Amino acid sequence: MSSDKTFDAKSSLAFVVAFGIVSLFADAAYEGMRGIAGPFLATLGASGFAVGLIAGFGELFGYTLRLLSGRLADSTRAYWPIALLGYAVQMMAVPALALAGNWQWAAALIILERVGKAIRNPPRDVMLSRAGEHIGQGWAFGLHEILDQIGAMSGPLIAALVLAIHHDYRAAFAWLAIPSAITLTLVFALRFRYGGAGVLAPPPPDEVETKGFSRAFWLYAAASALVAFGFSDFTLISFHFGRVGTVRGDMIAIYYAAAMASAGIASLLFGRWFDHAGLKVIFPGIVIGLAVAPLAFFGGSWMALAAALAWGASLGVHEAVMSAAVAKLVPLSARARAYGLFTALFGTAWFAGSAVLGALYDVSLVALVTVATLAQLLAFIPLWFAVRAARTA
Repeated sequence: MSSDKTFDAKSSLAFVVAFGIVSLFADAAYEGMRGIAGPFLATLGASGFAVGLIAGFGELFGYTLRLLSGRLADSTRAYWPIALLGYAVQMMAVPALALAGNWQWAAALIILERVGKAIRNPPRDVMLSRAGEHIGQGWAFGLHEILDQIGAMSGPLIAALVLAIHHDYRAAFAWLAIPSAITLTLVFALRFRYGGAGVLAPPPPDEVETKGFSRAFWLYAAASALVAFGFSDFTLISFHFGRVGTVRGDMIAIYYAAAMASAGIASLLFGRWFDHAGLKVIFPGIVIGLAVAPLAFFGGSWMALAAALAWGASLGVHEAVMSAAVAKLVPLSARARAYGLFTALFGTAWFAGSAVLGALYDVSLVALVTVATLAQLLAFIPLWFAVRAARTA
């Protein structure tokens, strides 16, 4: 039984839903931006390799920065201040893209948005995991994720609507200032309502900080890194759709919205399933992800839609279960550090994969799809050992 005095089952559920609403508006802002970032970069003269590099470096810098923000959160216990700083940075970067005059400035802002997310995610996930101790980690992160994905679906629809009316990417970025401002208002209000969520008791002396992380944690991290390496970023996918004309420009954002809806449904279902079955629920998530690259880069408009739905479902599985799994494998006192380390490895692999896939895009789509598929197939090996290690822990 948890000794946490801040939450019970009722207040835990309320906290998860409230933070989910914050994430709904945050995702409406930054996923609206990401849904049109690829074709916007193309209009500014960026190459396929540059787009892949931008997407990958954004993930690399963002995810590796979580290593520092996670350590800082665990050492200072300043979970709320660090989270609020990250939200402020992220929400200011999104509408600033309306002012970008060239693809280099746009790239800098795209990366800055990732930095803001990196700062706020480890402390936020620790606070959510505290609530998850009372209602189930998979349920807590799955419920949060589906609210998150409702916003992620809405943002691209807003961007698509503005593009359909104004035919101007800058106008779409400017409109995203509205959900950005709402996000900041709500998250500061949540801080005052649930300030105790960021107050943790000193850890017992025998916890993971003195013993290191478990074998299951490292094996799961290795499997997730292989998935990340072979998982095509939607920025590159949308760049391809726009370049070859598979999907009309304003429809790309609609496809991204559909991907976010798919991610939300998958995160809720697989998050709930995780509470009953554990890490093995990742296996079907990988199977879904294997379909993405062939459908996206070899198919027409209907296969492109299937690719977007599969991409979203695979992403939803990994985003919901990843946070829940770390919470199960690591004690509360070191969770922010674990989230930071885990996602740093994940982001490094995402960067390497995005750079490789972006470079291959300019050379051979067959090679791109082959590399993406092999990397994700290899993930089955450490994941299988991680499931076994978690059972015997």
